[in-house]
Amino acid sequence: MIDDAHVVSTLASRAIVPDASQRAAIAALVTLLGGPTRRKAAGHARAPLGVYCHGLPGRGKSLVVDTVFELAGCAKRRIHFHEFLREMNRRLVNEPRGDDRLGSVSRQWLDGVTLLCFDEFHVHDIADAFLIGRFLEVALELGTRIVLTSNYAPQGLLPNPEFHERFQPTIARIEQHFTVIHFDGARDYRFSGAAAQRPRFFAPLDASTSEQVRRLFVQAEGEEALGPQTLSAAGRPLHVQAAGAALLWAGFDELCIASRSHLDYLDLAECWQGLIVDQLHTDALAKAQTLQRFVWLVDIFYDRKRALFIASDQPIATALSGLEGAHDLSRTLSRLAEMQSRAYSNRFDGAEASAEATTCP
Repeated sequence: MIDDAHVVSTLASRAIVPDASQRAAIAALVTLLGGPTRRKAAGHARAPLGVYCHGLPGRGKSLVVDTVFELAGCAKRRIHFHEFLREMNRRLVNEPRGDDRLGSVSRQWLDGVTLLCFDEFHVHDIADAFLIGRFLEVALELGTRIVLTSNYAPQGLLPNPEFHERFQPTIARIEQHFTVIHFDGARDYRFSGAAAQRPRFFAPLDASTSEQVRRLFVQAEGEEALGPQTLSAAGRPLHVQAAGAALLWAGFDELCIASRSHLDYLDLAECWQGLIVDQLHTDALAKAQTLQRFVWLVDIFYDRKRALFIASDQPIATALSGLEGAHDLSRTLSRLAEMQSRAYSNRFDGAEASAEATTCP
């Protein structure tokens, strides 16, 4: 059984002192997991079945939730929203026809899970809204304890006015059954980390950048791994400059201008420990679809704690500032800041990649 003091001391061991909203979230999470307050509430009003943590990027939502998740001694699962959608859709394809295929698949997915943590919960698409709505309904019926982190308050989910009202019943369930915590700190902690000893983002696209990128790959994989290849990502061909055991080197056009979805990036993040995104001409980011693909790529590699190296014609943060056309762009900027910091360590910082890797096409 964990308590608030246990969580706070664990954070303190990492030189982190929680602020007021983080402490409120810790208390709510401990209660959810069966702390004294939950046991007391069980004999009176219904105890909450979930905790919904929302706020601007970099305010410590995932930090607090991940810490509690590590300490929780129950059957648990933490998953990113993109990965969840992929799993659910794969199961639905194989599910026999019936009156409630989505409910049936949701029960199968939740079987044996006592605690479920969704990181970066968001709903922008009406099809996803129907899926997550039924899934949460089943989870609440089963008594699964659910933790959601999001950049959106519950009423901000599925903001498109054409569809928002149709998601309102799910929002009402969240507001009724979840303890909602607003992380309202003024500071984005990801921008305050010390810079990594070796650069990870390179600009402009000149001879010096080309040499640094080549040296990065060769130091990790060796000269013998150099050479173009054609791989497969989510069933689509991907032409790359080079592919080693742990590090992949590919051009931005192939990664984000070509027709791709989040499924492609999930495949790549599962197969390689790091990715070099080369030849990023930032004017291409003005196109909404290209920008959205880049946002997906960053999200997925960040969530998997993969290394990301970017060679662009100007600093990527400068290019992204002020752009519109993609969901959750502020989160991308925040994550890119952390990915350049010393705190975001990776296996390519001054060491050769080991041969440990997943075999991928």
